[in-house]
Amino acid sequence: MLPSGAVAVEHVWKRFRSDRRKQRRAKDLFERLGQRASGAAKASPWRWVLKDIDFTAEPGESIGLVGVNGSGKSTLLKIISGVMFPHSGRVRTGGRVGALIEVVSGIHPDLSGRENIAVYGSLLGLSRRDITRRFDEIVAFAELEDAIDRKVKFYSSGMRMRIGFAIAAFLEPEVLIVDEVLAVGDASFQQKCLERMREVLQSGTTLILVSHDLAAVGAIATRGLWLNDGRLAADGTIDEVLGEYRQEIEKHAEERAHVRGEVLLTDLHVEGPDGALPTTNELCTISCTAHVAEERTVSLFIGVSQGAATPIFVLRHDTRLEAGATNLRLEMPHLPLPAGGYFLWFAAYLGSSWKHELSPWQPLGSMQVVGSHIERVPRAIVRLSPMFVEARWSHDG
Repeated sequence: MLPSGAVAVEHVWKRFRSDRRKQRRAKDLFERLGQRASGAAKASPWRWVLKDIDFTAEPGESIGLVGVNGSGKSTLLKIISGVMFPHSGRVRTGGRVGALIEVVSGIHPDLSGRENIAVYGSLLGLSRRDITRRFDEIVAFAELEDAIDRKVKFYSSGMRMRIGFAIAAFLEPEVLIVDEVLAVGDASFQQKCLERMREVLQSGTTLILVSHDLAAVGAIATRGLWLNDGRLAADGTIDEVLGEYRQEIEKHAEERAHVRGEVLLTDLHVEGPDGALPTTNELCTISCTAHVAEERTVSLFIGVSQGAATPIFVLRHDTRLEAGATNLRLEMPHLPLPAGGYFLWFAAYLGSSWKHELSPWQPLGSMQVVGSHIERVPRAIVRLSPMFVEARWSHDG
């Protein structure tokens, strides 16, 4: 018997048919017999989406589940929540499980918002009195006071999102599973979700969160699980797992870093003081060679990112490049980045109007920064980008 809020995933495997067609057992049997007689080999019709997943979540833990699309994250959440069964292995949970998967899972479109709250609460094992006690709070959070008796199929996508999250989070499950809720709502609703998840965690609920917003995952979770091609690639503190995951993303970006366009940058070199590695809040120099076939007036953009194409900051340089090769040098007197791995991106446009793209936004190369580490912040405070800011505190008295 697991304690309330615990989750045990024990050697779980899950597969789907690759062709997704309806099985015709007699036809499949004759095909296999014919292939066996002719000695021909046939590719397996099955695709394994989860391969020997094994971990335990302790009561009150907050776990961030990361991985690229198709790695098995949503399938694993569905198995944990009980809406899907594994091919082998088993999953055990202690207490009620509230799940918000694929935005409105568990919400019936032909029922009103009021009826959905009652049905969902009953499925969680709550009494009518418990549901009534939480009803007003759920409706207020979802901002649906004027639409609570309307059928959900007439709700907008944002309204469905709000009521789905409100029901899942406010009926106080021992385990709360959330899949990409922060990618759907508007900014105001995302902030409300973060605040509610912080309250849920403080009450002792176990949280398993899936999101491609790595900043949000890092702010909410304390433990990370990285799924890669259906296997558990890493399990550790959220900072360690996100670091490994970002390195893998950067590795793939570097493999695809084939400079293209009418302005080409080559011979990239990044260094700190005295030729050492770049250091936080110290001089950082980026040097490269720009190649153009003919003389052009261009706007060059160099950006720094961490694991994705969205830059932490972007620097612009308007210049005239002579035909052939031109050596460029960019100096940042105080590099505003904490220690860690980063990636450089580049784009070029004709003139200063940016109407004609000469070279698209593309990966250029990696850079490793040493020095100060970024300060930790309380859970559910999302820091969009790592940034080092030199500051001094003082007080009177």
